[in-house]
Amino acid sequence: RYLPDQVAAVEASLADGSRHPRDVKMELAREIVTIFHSEEDAQAAEEHFVTVFQQREIPDDMPEHRLTEPVGLIALLNELGMVSSNSEARRLIQQGGVKLDGEAVSDIRMEMEPAAEPRVLQVGKRKFARLVS
Repeated sequence: RYLPDQVAAVEASLADGSRHPRDVKMELAREIVTIFHSEEDAQAAEEHFVTVFQQREIPDDMPEHRLTEPVGLIALLNELGMVSSNSEARRLIQQGGVKLDGEAVSDIRMEMEPAAEPRVLQVGKRKFARLVS
């Protein structure tokens, strides 16, 4: 969708500093998602990106997992597919990369209990799950 003269104009605006690379990247991402999906999907993806990565907020749309009985945190992270191995889960917990309701978890032996209120489990910057009872 970009003609050669439009590409040259974008490159020139980046070179002279009149446009920020982040803005160009967002524009290109929106264009690509629109081509392969739809304008609505592109808008939703952009809003998700801004919420999670720029504003560092918790997204509204995330997978839910029902806790019916106590389960170890490491086992839960594996079950949810948020980590690829037990050792990765341990390492992330020890390094502060796992959060429960915004608070870093440091106990690798933590048991996750069903709770009255939904809780948000976060691994790294990108992976979220809502835990419900």
